[in-house]
Amino acid sequence: MRTYRGTAIAVGVLFILCSATSILSIVPLGGQLVAPADLARLAASDSRVVLTALIEFVWALTGAGIAIALYPILKKFNPALALGSVAGRLIEAVSIVVGALGLLALLTVSQEAVAAGSASVAAVATTSNLVLAAREWVHGLVALIPFGVGAFMYYVVLYRSRLVPRWLSGWGLIAIALFMVSTVIAGFTQEFGFTTVNTVLNIPIGLQEMALAVWLIAKGFNQKALASAPVSRA
Repeated sequence: MRTYRGTAIAVGVLFILCSATSILSIVPLGGQLVAPADLARLAASDSRVVLTALIEFVWALTGAGIAIALYPILKKFNPALALGSVAGRLIEAVSIVVGALGLLALLTVSQEAVAAGSASVAAVATTSNLVLAAREWVHGLVALIPFGVGAFMYYVVLYRSRLVPRWLSGWGLIAIALFMVSTVIAGFTQEFGFTTVNTVLNIPIGLQEMALAVWLIAKGFNQKALASAPVSRA
């Protein structure tokens, strides 16, 4: 019987990298990525724009990688939910990548507009603000809903299968539900920053993912649960 020890370690590392990059993505540019766009300042921050996009690419890849790495194990217990979790996190990843590509395109537009003069800056201001607004919606709602749905699916399987302790997977179910509530509230209020409500409701999933990562790296999956996996679904 396979122990999937390497998979457990890989998933734990991916959880850590995904959480770290999702937070670090706001560091290089900080408050520059809000409308109205300051194109002159953005054009002069080319290295920080590229760094932000690279961090977001890693964020997208590691997020999708979590569900993909878990899939061979989770499908033994529930193929539909395992596949659904992969689909959810892939949609999240695509959304983040599209947002990163929009940022890189905005960099090129801003540099060309600044080089052409103030008239060109004014001409592309509306389009630039549209790109920034779209990024806000992607990071604040569009990418987060499929993340929440995908995560909920793999936490259900983890809870039912007992691949990790039930207190840990149960914590994940409650935390992701709170996260989804926060996401929906942010969508209606259009407050995508670090508001008090968002912070309070998102802390549980942040802590849970780190706890799960440490558990998987240190302990791995429950071998008795793996041994009990239905043979017909393997």
